[in-house]
Amino acid sequence: MKIALAGPGAFGIKHLDGIRKIDGVEVVSIIGRDEEKNRQVAEKYGVAHTTTELEESLALPEVDAVILCTPTQMHAAQAIQCMRAGKHVEVEIPLADSWADAEEVLKVQRETGKVCMVGHTRRFNPSHQWLNKKLRAGELHIQQMDVQTYFFRRSNLNALGEARSWTDHLLWHHAAHTVDLFQYQTGDEVIAANAVEGPIHPELGIAMDMSIQLKTRAGSICTLSLSFNNDGPLGTFFRYICDKGTYIARYDDLVNGREEPIDVSRVDVSMNGIELQDREFFAAIREGREPNASVASVLPCYKVLYDLEQQLEDAK
Repeated sequence: MKIALAGPGAFGIKHLDGIRKIDGVEVVSIIGRDEEKNRQVAEKYGVAHTTTELEESLALPEVDAVILCTPTQMHAAQAIQCMRAGKHVEVEIPLADSWADAEEVLKVQRETGKVCMVGHTRRFNPSHQWLNKKLRAGELHIQQMDVQTYFFRRSNLNALGEARSWTDHLLWHHAAHTVDLFQYQTGDEVIAANAVEGPIHPELGIAMDMSIQLKTRAGSICTLSLSFNNDGPLGTFFRYICDKGTYIARYDDLVNGREEPIDVSRVDVSMNGIELQDREFFAAIREGREPNASVASVLPCYKVLYDLEQQLEDAK
């Protein structure tokens, strides 16, 4: 299978590292706005073709699928562009930064029949997978998820400390991980959602702090705190308060409420959530099926985000 990767930044590199471990898949084209950087990454990963234009890669007949790690504001339009060019597409989170665009991506996916998967990595982290198996088997039930998503970011920098050309967003990007995971893990619909936000940054034009509350039809609740003002520790930490135990997930690692490690090394073929996400994308293409984290399955998350956005706008 031949893959093109758009956006060789911090997250694009994580995909390239994961794909190296997957048999039968080859990255044949890298697309980015900085051609010199494209060439440097291509040389490191043995990729022959580089370009600054997505259209050029889409025109390559050998390309079967595209992974989009581009700025948020481009995701929906580029995902549609890829599918209409006859390519399967995996678009990094978020799928879109508006409800209308998210709906349009699903519409085009259904029209073209191409695999369109969204990078909701938390579905694939071994820590969350371990809990998902227990939840699906009825061994656990979520009473509350308490989630902290914390960064220290006062300027447009990526995870490598490099300058970004676009502005990150707590609601449409970082909250999307948790809103989707909460619905996925409970297997239930969110029927109540509330949000408040802190002051808008004078230069970035976004809220730097946000608090979100969610409730499912069955009564499980989620409390999510997000901040770009937190000076460590950084990342996202998930506390599952269940009827039979408490669990804390930190990316691919899991401990119980007493901080005792839980072995999740045998949950899947890898301990790398990004690699597992990519494996699912390639398997869905080969098997002609809908992938976990398909655009259709994650769309309810984006409806909740839209509703929260409207609530925040009305509160201004």
